[in-house]
Amino acid sequence: MNHKNGFNPLSRTTAHRRAMSRNMVTSLLRFERITTTSSKAKEVRRAAEKLITRAKVDSVHNRRIVAKYIQDEKILNKLFTNVGPRMKERNGGYTRILKLGFRQGDAADVVILELVDYKLPSDEENSEASSESKSEKKSAKSKKAAEKA
Repeated sequence: MNHKNGFNPLSRTTAHRRAMSRNMVTSLLRFERITTTSSKAKEVRRAAEKLITRAKVDSVHNRRIVAKYIQDEKILNKLFTNVGPRMKERNGGYTRILKLGFRQGDAADVVILELVDYKLPSDEENSEASSESKSEKKSAKSKKAAEKA
């Protein structure tokens, strides 16, 4: 039994585990969606949710605490100006884990870790394109009607 173990060491040294966790949280905040193994995702989720909770209140104190973990200034700024305010109404559960299946090489359980309000880029492009095409169709119809009259 694994009683009183506060985290999964992921078969890595402390320095490697810390660096990997920081890199994965930074990537999650940069791309808002990453693909990784299930056990790594569960560990990264713990850290990411705590940072997002801090980012909901933009203060110097919170920025300094989060800056210990995230060393990329652009991502830090994005967290406090974009992600934090987006999650303002939520009381937790800022991330979701979607199962993909098993990796071919080592049969590891692969998942997608993403922010809850993540929108697929193709959805945004399709909605913009469809709204543009609708307006183009309307303008084409009105031109045809004007020519007939």
